[in-house]
Amino acid sequence: TGTNGKTTTKELISSVLCQAHNVLYTLGNLNNHIGVPTTLLRLKPEHDLAVIEMGANHPGEIKFLCEIAEPDYGIITNVGKAHLEGFGSFEGVIKTKGELYDFLRKKDAITFIHHDNTYLMNISQGLNLIPYGTEENLYVNGRITGNSPYLAFEWKAGKDGERHQVRTQLIGEYNFPNALAAITIGRFFGVEAKKINEALEGYTPQNNRSQLKKTKDNTLIIDAYNANPTSMMAALQNFRNMTVPHKMLILGDMRELGAESPAEHQKIVDYIKESGFEKVWLVGELFAASEHSFKTYANAQEVIKNLQADKPKGYTILIKGSNGIKLSSTVEYL
Repeated sequence: TGTNGKTTTKELISSVLCQAHNVLYTLGNLNNHIGVPTTLLRLKPEHDLAVIEMGANHPGEIKFLCEIAEPDYGIITNVGKAHLEGFGSFEGVIKTKGELYDFLRKKDAITFIHHDNTYLMNISQGLNLIPYGTEENLYVNGRITGNSPYLAFEWKAGKDGERHQVRTQLIGEYNFPNALAAITIGRFFGVEAKKINEALEGYTPQNNRSQLKKTKDNTLIIDAYNANPTSMMAALQNFRNMTVPHKMLILGDMRELGAESPAEHQKIVDYIKESGFEKVWLVGELFAASEHSFKTYANAQEVIKNLQADKPKGYTILIKGSNGIKLSSTVEYL
């Protein structure tokens, strides 16, 4: 489970494990009280491993899903500001995601953990940990070597392991910990390094998650499946760091943030102001209510209407927003 990157991490872990095992894994993001049992009902005696994605937007939901799935191993990708309306606060998010750790603690089960994540390390007491991150002595460690536009990195096992170079088809430095998680779990379950690297290099993202698409007129980074303050900021920071000319943003509202919503939208707008992107379009009433002078649209239909009249050309465009804003519908017009 985790706030961001659950589905991508699940896909990467499954791709790696499939190199050496018969693996059942969650299809798409069927990760709730219906999706988890539906996945488990597909388990057959011939499966070696099952990779089960669990999602939540209210306290107690991960505990409930753990009682259904009874995991033997677990990983929380990260914790961030999402579904604050349901969780009540960021602390509520941490507590709910931490319900997986509570379950694993009782079983003395192995927990794979992103060692660089302070929030996760703070709630990891009493767990049987296998850590990954950027520090040399960890079970798996690595560093980013490229990001224009695809993520490239190197990794090794422990302090003296052999260095491996990986060039992924993933957009975004924020996918680096997700890839390290897949390497760590792959190594733990005996997948050889060459096969791990092949799986990571061969994986192509789907479903509007960090996809790169070149059209006749523009290059699009489509991340329109979902958005919360943590993932939005990560996407913007990554886009700012990319060495491409003529950067444009089409961003949609971040939903389900409750009372925090105005402040969180303003933070994003303030970051955009200082980042110097060439063109900025903001979509939805929440962004429209923030203080800025960027171009705003009420909905995706308005954006499409404008694109039909006056399409930008020669831009690299980041498209990101909550799924309900339907920004993915603008792609065919760009």
